[in-house]
Amino acid sequence: MSDNSLQALRQCLARDRRPGACDESGVRRLWWGALEILQEELLDRDAQEGIWLASPLPALYEPELLARLQGWVLAPENLDRFSPSHAVLPGSGGHRPEGMSFRRLPLHPEDGLDPLLIVITPTLQVALAIHGDQDRRQLLMRCDHDTLGDALSLFGTRLQGQSPDLAEALRTQLNGLGPLHSDPQLDQQFWPRLAEKLTVTAPSLTLQPTQSSSESNQESSHDLTLLEAITHEVRTPLATIRTLIRSLLRRDDLPAVVQQRLRQIDGECSEQIDRFGLIFHAAELQRQPEGTQLARTDLGSILCSLEPIWRDQLERRQLSLTLDVQPDLPDVLSDPGRLEPMLGGLIDRVSRGLPGGTGLRLELQPAGARLKLQLLVQMGDGPASTGSGLSTEQVGTVLSWDPATGSLQLSQSATRQLMASLGGRYHARRDRDLTVFFPVAPSAT
Repeated sequence: MSDNSLQALRQCLARDRRPGACDESGVRRLWWGALEILQEELLDRDAQEGIWLASPLPALYEPELLARLQGWVLAPENLDRFSPSHAVLPGSGGHRPEGMSFRRLPLHPEDGLDPLLIVITPTLQVALAIHGDQDRRQLLMRCDHDTLGDALSLFGTRLQGQSPDLAEALRTQLNGLGPLHSDPQLDQQFWPRLAEKLTVTAPSLTLQPTQSSSESNQESSHDLTLLEAITHEVRTPLATIRTLIRSLLRRDDLPAVVQQRLRQIDGECSEQIDRFGLIFHAAELQRQPEGTQLARTDLGSILCSLEPIWRDQLERRQLSLTLDVQPDLPDVLSDPGRLEPMLGGLIDRVSRGLPGGTGLRLELQPAGARLKLQLLVQMGDGPASTGSGLSTEQVGTVLSWDPATGSLQLSQSATRQLMASLGGRYHARRDRDLTVFFPVAPSAT
């Protein structure tokens, strides 16, 4: 084994740690939970600058962090057909492009494929890695200066042998962060936080010889927990794929057909990320109904800003969209951050299974002390859709299945509850048309 391989780096992080006892499934749940905690911590600290090193794929997926921090990714050569020298993205200077900024480096066979992440910011320095043989796997988390210094030294030696210019670029980036200050409480707080997170995100199995009413409720809770875990596991790799695609789209030497395909994949990833995000939130509401703080929201502006995205999505299915927003409408009370994906979810729900040539009409108009948002289906000359939603079957408390289209979607009750948490009253008709009423915000004094 090379002394500067990533396996040697993982052994450095495992120094003075007892061997693990996890299987592959268990250690992966630990890894995803640890990534959530680390990114929450960085966002709470409002990290504006820093460096992250990852292998074999980018581990961070929060857009704010990807836009602010400089990345170095060691990825397999066969991940795509682009050479590492061509995958160096803009990252120097004061301007940071939207999305990820990272340098692509080759991963060697002796490095292994276990995930690794090192994050260095002025106020937080952490290394995460999966390490160990089969059935003796473990999650490593190190934040002490000595271990992180040794790990960075190993990586710097590897980089120096590969490219002195890149090694100097990394040293310059590290020196540019200035004095590093760490939180001595982080090591003590991390593992209890990870344990708490796993209790609500990791699937669990329980032996139940008999089933009473209370046990039935417990089983339902376990189903929702499993659903939350599945949606998280789906969204995270999709976000990584989307980030890699957007980094490739910044290149100016891609053929037009390749750019078109990548944009289509980006759009599909975004749709599914939002879709599974809604399912995740609906499951959360089923288990722990919350009182959302509603704020003044310009619903008309949101619809106008999202119209081009929805139009592109529908055109891929040969559907059209018409938006009619009356002028000078008052603000409503809602949660704008969660409302945007919810509105996209309604568009997706209504449009699935519609035949090509069908049009959707979205109208927003006043209705007394509320604004009325209507989504109407305008059938074209083609045959009527068999996926009209008349024969959907309930799957648990959150999902329904349409046998005609084979699609899973939020159930009517979950959609109604989710929309209620955003201030809206949801009404659906059997012919797919739906109406949502939003309360008008009180006049500013």
